[in-house]
Amino acid sequence: MNRDLSLPLFWRVCLINGIVFVLGTLVLVMSPATVSARPLWSEVSVLAIGLAVIVALNGALLRAVLRPLDRLTAVMAAIDLRHPGRRLDEHGSGPARPLVHGFNAMLERLEAERSTSTTRALHAQEAERQRIAQELHDEVGQSLTAVLLGIKQAINIAPPEVAAELELVRDTTRTSLEEVRRISQRLRPGVLADLGLLNSLSSLASDLTARTGVPVDRGFLPGLPALPPETELVIYRVAQEAMTNVARHARARNVELGLTRRGDILVLRVADDGVGGIANAVGGAGIQGMTERAHMVDGRLELRPRAGGGTEVLLDVPTTGQPA
Repeated sequence: MNRDLSLPLFWRVCLINGIVFVLGTLVLVMSPATVSARPLWSEVSVLAIGLAVIVALNGALLRAVLRPLDRLTAVMAAIDLRHPGRRLDEHGSGPARPLVHGFNAMLERLEAERSTSTTRALHAQEAERQRIAQELHDEVGQSLTAVLLGIKQAINIAPPEVAAELELVRDTTRTSLEEVRRISQRLRPGVLADLGLLNSLSSLASDLTARTGVPVDRGFLPGLPALPPETELVIYRVAQEAMTNVARHARARNVELGLTRRGDILVLRVADDGVGGIANAVGGAGIQGMTERAHMVDGRLELRPRAGGGTEVLLDVPTTGQPA
């Protein structure tokens, strides 16, 4: 065990005060100075100077001990587990080093536990999305398909005036079926396993253009490294959430979607020329979800203003040390 942990902080403060007062007493005992029955001003001055020296020495020693506590208080007020990695410098903490070390160790445990719980929650969320998507496809989708078949048969035997109304119902039902399939696809990105990451991102871009009419400029660097499924899913979900925010808030006229490589870092970029809708939603659940997903794969999410107006979302994901 570290020897710094053998003496509590309370006893260290007491020891410092005791040493200072003992030294002061020794100086008074061993010095030739005396105090008259009726103290002279010179004697009062000497006593005042001695007292000031004792107080100053005691204050300097205690400041060296307690200064790290002030820094610790400031860090505690600024700590945010959503942005991990902040630590107090243990070097130069003096006698308070055991307390600083314990605080840093507590932060590491909290961040590790939060990361683990977040990962479990996101995995559970993905599993629930897949279950809902499967039920939409199997139950609602098949039911709407059966309704379409029934309407088609009814149209064949219905009088013309009724058939016209049934045509409208069939068109509405067909639109609903397509929407159910689209929702199912967004909940469960099966294209990731079937078509790969780049084609899946292209599908997101095409879907955004089809829904909003906003063109998406795509820039994918060829020769990207093979990635584990979890990393591909994180990249896909971040791109999906960013483009959804663009469609809802940005009022953009153009969107840029890119996936490139910078050394051992894979960079996903979603940029728009809108009114900064993503930046205005920084505190929302969607942005927080993107940040937590990035942490799952040791990535980093950054939102910043885009040159020329709009917002830019950048996701940096390391590719080293990840099994393909």
